This record gives sequence, structure tokens and C-alpha cells, in this order.
Amino acid sequence: MATEQRDTIIIGGGQAGLAMSYLLTQQGRDHVVLEKSQRIGESWRQRWDSFTLVTPNWQLKLPGFPYQGNDPDGFLSRDEVVAYLQDYADLFAPPIRFGTEVISLEQNDEENGYLVYTEDQVYEAPNVVVAVGTFQMPDIPDFSQKVSDEITQLHSSEYRNPADLPEGSVLVVGSGQSGCQMAQELNENGRQVYLCTGSAGRLPRRYRGKDGMWWAIKLGIVDETVDELDSPEERFDANPQISGKDGGQDINLHQFARDGIRLLGHLEDFEDGQAVLETDLYENLAAGDEQAKMFRQGVDKYIEKAGLDVPEEDVTEPQDGYDQDEIKRLDLKKAGITTILWATGFDWDFSWIDLPLLDEYDYPIQERGITEYPGLYFLGLHFMHKLKSGLFLGVGEDAEHIAQHIAKHTLVVH
Repeated sequence: MATEQRDTIIIGGGQAGLAMSYLLTQQGRDHVVLEKSQRIGESWRQRWDSFTLVTPNWQLKLPGFPYQGNDPDGFLSRDEVVAYLQDYADLFAPPIRFGTEVISLEQNDEENGYLVYTEDQVYEAPNVVVAVGTFQMPDIPDFSQKVSDEITQLHSSEYRNPADLPEGSVLVVGSGQSGCQMAQELNENGRQVYLCTGSAGRLPRRYRGKDGMWWAIKLGIVDETVDELDSPEERFDANPQISGKDGGQDINLHQFARDGIRLLGHLEDFEDGQAVLETDLYENLAAGDEQAKMFRQGVDKYIEKAGLDVPEEDVTEPQDGYDQDEIKRLDLKKAGITTILWATGFDWDFSWIDLPLLDEYDYPIQERGITEYPGLYFLGLHFMHKLKSGLFLGVGEDAEHIAQHIAKHTLVVH
């Protein structure tokens, strides 16, 4: 098998890989992007039909390509996100090789570079940027296999719209951003929805005249670094409940209860056709309420300290969720449940990298994308350096840091 020599190899052609390619192109540095899918924005194309970003358009800040549309406070739809990425690629024509899946990555014999193996090609380079992201494969608990074959099971990545599901009630497992938005859509389309809640908190969409994400930046939340967390495990906490639907709106489980969604505690197991539940619904509701309250208090303090002239806002939140009884078991058949929608997030797999660089969570050990192996980098990981590292808002900053490091430590430029 032939070996192709390159200066830098980027593994992954999503927003992180494109950002890296743009900066290397600006350097005039030889590189190639290896992308396993056949087109730009493939992971975004797999979102459900009504999907929108939960971050406003003004946060689109890929290197050299900030948002320039006429709706900065709006939220891109699924197809608009794909178009944004395609327009970005058209801007500088990155050297992408589509349909090229990386099988393994290892150091070369001299340990001064890396070998990247695909099915029909070997690439060798002194620099490799792994930009495959964190959300790589559906994470569904093993006890899902106990469910009757008569019930359709889908991961959130497979959901497209209510019409595609069998008639009947739907059990949505997971109350993060995706689970809540899907539960809301199904409820609005006349489905009886049962929602298993979890630890995801809640962020106000707007407060005192500004978007919640605007305040999150002012409060320094999105710039929180990994070393500021109480535990590295906090990197994997669920994102707060918020929505970009219909121009942006709050996600509130109490409102869900008011709208007819049956709220449940955390799903533990299935036994004899029944969902086994933790009785932690009220605890989950209280945690979300407290996070939203603390956020608003933080904003109030910031406004007072900065002397900002913004409108006052008196917030009275619904409490309907507490009116629902906690139950330990739910009979799926009696509830008319024909579909289980697993909004349980994604898992990652870096075992194809033949180097001892994973921590106790099987997550890459790095500092702002730079590993202890010279020339080996990561980009676009969730909470890689800051909370915003995996977002359109922050991936460019990390990419620029890595590009500067490559320029400083690698002489070969073609």
C-alpha cells in the first residue's frame, strides 16, 4: 500500500476540520482533510426536520467567516447550518477527500511523525489534527434490549418528525435540549408524551432585554475552562434546556406539564413490560428551577455592577410539574406507548488511536488541543478547553491556537 507524504493531516471535515483547514490555507501550509462522509455538513444533515441551533446567529464565528446575514438574533435551521458550512468551504476550497474513513493512527518508526491508515491509503505527516468531535455514536443503555419488539425504539439521531412514528403514545428518555424539543414537538402534534427527566438544567432564552447566550458571555460562563471545574467529569454534564424554535423560546418542564406532557423521574430499567423509574422528578425539577434562578441573579448582579440601562423583569415561573405524582413504574402497554425515543446523548471512541493518550473517561488528554506527542492535536471536542470549544462560537479560537503552534514548531511549508 502506497504512503502519501503530507505536512498536516486533518481527520474530520466538520466545522472544526474546516476551521483548521482555513487557517492552514492562510499559512500556505500543505494539508489534506480526510472526511468519512460524502459531503459537507453530514452530521448536521442527520438532525430532525424542525431542528434549529440553540445559539443565535451572531455566534457563528468560524475563522474568516463570521455571520453576515440580516437576522443576527435568529437561529439557523438544519438546512441553513449545512448551507453555512458549504458556503464556508466554497470560500477557500479546502482539500477534502470525501468517503475516506480513518481506521487507525500511530507514530511512525522514527517517532517524528504519524501514520494515518485508511482502507486503501497510508498517509504520513509530522502533524495530525484529530477533529472528529465528541458526539460520535448513539449512547443507548443495554436494558433497552428488554423492551418488546412491538415497540419501536429510536435514538434521537434517527428521529425526523412525528409523522414517521407509529400511532400511539411516545416515551421520550432524556430531558436535555434534544429530548425536550422533540417532546414538545410530539405534544404539539397531538401525541401523548411521557418524558423521563434527568439532570439537565435550564437557561432563560431571554432575560432583561437580551438573549440568554448574550448574558452567558458577559458572565464568563462560556469561557469557563476545564481546570475551573470541580471535577473533570463535569465536562460531560447535559447542556441546559433552551430552544431556538420560532425565533427562540424557553424550555420549561413545568410548562410541559401544563401542556399535558407526563413528567417522570430518571429511567432505571425495564421489567415485565414496565418502565422502572427513580422517584427523583421533583429533585430534577428543583435543580432546573434553581439553575435558572441563579442565572437570573447573576445577570442582575452584573447589570448593577456594570451600571447597565436595561429593563427590569419580574419573573413568575409555573410550578405545574410539582402537581404531577411521582411514580415508580409505568406500564408501557396500558400507557399506549408504541415508541421509545432515546434522547440519551452520544458516546465517543478514540480507541483507533494507537497511543496511550486517553484519560479515565477514555477522553483525549490534551491542553487546549495540544498533546504530549509533538505534532498531534485535537480540535472541536466538547469542553476541550472552554465550555464553548465545541461550538461555532469557540472552535475558531482553539483552531487559531493550534495553527500558531504548528507554525512555530514545524518548518515544512509547501
